[in-house]
Formats: sequence, structure tokens, C-alpha cells
Amino acid sequence: MNTKTKFSIMILMGFLAITSCGKKETTPADQTEKSESSTEGEAVPVTSTEENVLIIEGNDQMQFNTNELHAVAGKPIKLTLKHVGKIPKEAMGHNLVILKEGTDEAAFALKANDAAATDYIPESEKASIIAHTKLLGGGEEDTIEFTIDKKGTYKYICSFPGHVAMMKGVLIVE
Repeated sequence: MNTKTKFSIMILMGFLAITSCGKKETTPADQTEKSESSTEGEAVPVTSTEENVLIIEGNDQMQFNTNELHAVAGKPIKLTLKHVGKIPKEAMGHNLVILKEGTDEAAFALKANDAAATDYIPESEKASIIAHTKLLGGGEEDTIEFTIDKKGTYKYICSFPGHVAMMKGVLIVE
């Protein structure tokens, strides 16, 4: 590893340490909103009143804001992934990949590690994917539309290398 690469990694690590250490100050209005929408420490997914419109966020701390989404079987699903961080996709890219039932997420993620040329969506695993977003950097978003006819629980992950350990959840189709 050359000196320039080591320096870049050190800067990125310092930035991550700084951005993840602070605690946001809240105003009384924030407290009221929080108490109405969630309990302390729980992330609440942003949903629309329109059926099967889902919004999920990924951040610079390698986290989705929810680990559970809900949709109605047989109706179109419109899902938006928002990368609410600031780090570019080369260092902190996020996507959302919805896997077919029975797919081994760890095995999928291992193959994804070697698929940089296709934004960490392995060509050999296309048959295991229901839908996926583009790979996003900080401040970007992508919306996908798809339909799942069969009721069930479908895993979703971020397939950027190393992210699947913390960035995963389930889409429950009822």
C-alpha cells in the first residue's frame, strides 16, 4: 500500500470518527415529533400514505434507518433509497438489493465483493435478485419499481464490500 493510499485511509477514518461521535441537539419540537413517531433508540422508516411507496435511508455510519419494510403482495412497489451521508460512493457506497427467498446473503455478499465493475451486483447471482438500486454516494438517491406477487419475507442488503454485516433487513410482503 503506497503512502498516498495510507494517507487517504487515515483521513477517511478520522472523518468517520468525527462524524459518528457527535450527538444532535434536539429542540422541544424535535422531542414532540420523536415521542409521537418512535421510542428512544428506534429508527422509523419513512413511508408514504400511498400503498407500497417505501423510503429507506443509508448513512455514513453504515446503517439503514430501518431493518424492516412492509408491502402488499401483487401491487407495484416504489422503493427509494436515499444516501443521507456525505462520503462519496468509492469509499462509502450504498445500494439496496432485495434477494429472492432462500438466497444465502453471506454467500451473495462474498461474490459481490469481487463485482466492483458492476457496482457490486455479481452477474453470476442475477437469478437471486428481485430488484436492486444503483450504487449511491453521499447525497444521492435512487428509486426502483417492482412487484412481488408472492407473500413472504425477503431479505435486503447493501452489497458494498463489508456493509452486509450492518446493512440488512427484511421486506415483509403480506
